[in-house]
Formats: sequence, C-alpha cells, structure tokens
Amino acid sequence: MPDAWSNKDERQYQHVKESEEARGASEDRAEEIAARTVNKHRREEGRTPNRRTQGTGNPNAALTDLSRDELYNRAKEAGIGGRSRMSKDALVQALQKQHA
Repeated sequence: MPDAWSNKDERQYQHVKESEEARGASEDRAEEIAARTVNKHRREEGRTPNRRTQGTGNPNAALTDLSRDELYNRAKEAGIGGRSRMSKDALVQALQKQHA
C-alpha cells in the first residue's frame, strides 16, 4: 500500500482488483485498473497534487509529442530562463538547443 493511501483507499483497491479478476482480467491488469481507480478518486477529492503542475512526460517520447506543461517542467529542470513566456514550439526549440 502506498504511504499516501488511507485504509479506505486500500479497501477500495482490493475490492476493484478482486472485481476485475472475477471479470477475467489478468492479475497485472487488475492491479493497474485498481490503482488507477483509487488514484483518480484521490485526485477528485483533492488529496493529490495537481497533475498539471507536475511531471515531465514519457522520457522516450519526442519533445513535440509532450504537452506544453510537460515541456515547461523539463525546461525548469534544465534551468532555461524565460520559459513562462515561451510557447510550446519555443520550449521545444530551447530544450533541443540545450541537448545539442
């Protein structure tokens, strides 16, 4: 059980997991569905940070495939100045320059 989960979250996770397995899902798939369900409810209740303000996206994805927010967060980690006024295209260009 993740540290941030309450006992209620854990009970919901177990219930959803068992339900998915009863419907024929593999154990791995049932665990994924259950975790996503619990985390969705936690987000809706405001018990997790805003996803928009976090994350840098899939590290294997092309920069052009990332959202502007993900690019912004990567630029922040890279120490690129002026990023808050940059468009998505400008962020892509700045990140590409940094890695060139």
